[in-house]
Amino acid sequence: MTKSEQSTKQNKVCLETKLNGLTLRNPVLTASGTYGFGEEYAPYCSVAQLGAITVKGITPLPRLGNPVPRLAETPAGLLNAVGLENPGLEDFRKNYLPKLAALDTAVIVNISGFSLEDYALLAGTLDEASAEYGNCIKALEVNISCPNIQDGGMAFGTDPQSAEQVIALVRKNTKLPIIAKLTPNVTDITEIAKAVESGGANIISLINTLLGMSIDISTQRPVLANKFGGLSGPAIKPVALRMVYQVFEAVNIPLIGMGGISTWQDAVEFMLAGASAVSIGTANFVNPLAPLDVLHGLVDYCEQRGYKASRELVGLAH
Repeated sequence: MTKSEQSTKQNKVCLETKLNGLTLRNPVLTASGTYGFGEEYAPYCSVAQLGAITVKGITPLPRLGNPVPRLAETPAGLLNAVGLENPGLEDFRKNYLPKLAALDTAVIVNISGFSLEDYALLAGTLDEASAEYGNCIKALEVNISCPNIQDGGMAFGTDPQSAEQVIALVRKNTKLPIIAKLTPNVTDITEIAKAVESGGANIISLINTLLGMSIDISTQRPVLANKFGGLSGPAIKPVALRMVYQVFEAVNIPLIGMGGISTWQDAVEFMLAGASAVSIGTANFVNPLAPLDVLHGLVDYCEQRGYKASRELVGLAH
């Protein structure tokens, strides 16, 4: 199918997606940490065809990340312990943001901190930086899976009070829409979801990676230098789908579903479970065209079922 045929086909189904202050041309995004800063995938996929890209997570200071090896394949998944490698806030502002501003798609910036002060600094600085470049940042995705140093290393996102506190502080320091990215490593995901909604989140994205590990039976040692890493890919899809379904019934703000989405069928499942948009992560490493394949399959599904807009699918499984 040619690009013109694809465009005409998509026009038959309304794909515009409105997420409580964030408007996207379609509901297919890329996940933070899997799409770099957009330019890395330029030879394969035009970002202009995507609903949005979410850039690699930014921290106040540059980070080299964890020692290698920090990636390990598992059955139907990938373990990563990259450790938030990124250029840091100032370098991102000076050298990456101007390029992102030139892209013809919505840009979402993922932020990660190790203290409340980190999140306040990131939110305030990026709010100002976005204004400098024509309001090019359309939303901040707040990663609350980082360790809360003030509470002895517990992740902000595993405690409702801490999660709400982080989101409330980010809300205080930015006018941009806030996406709270939730960790699945909790007992009750709905309690965290309600907490970030109370804190002022506009949108919730879920799920982040599940904690896992792999052991080399030859060396009899952990494969990852960090021992533990985040499990992503098709292996976690059933868990992610269940959590999206639960959170949809617990909050009144829109959801971005992610976690093992590789095909358009996966994306449709997540939308039926309650996601208003979907984010493609690990699948990008296997198939750089995965987001477009998902988008085109979603359009075909809507046409075949007689839906005029993709948003009509959201929550139908309930």
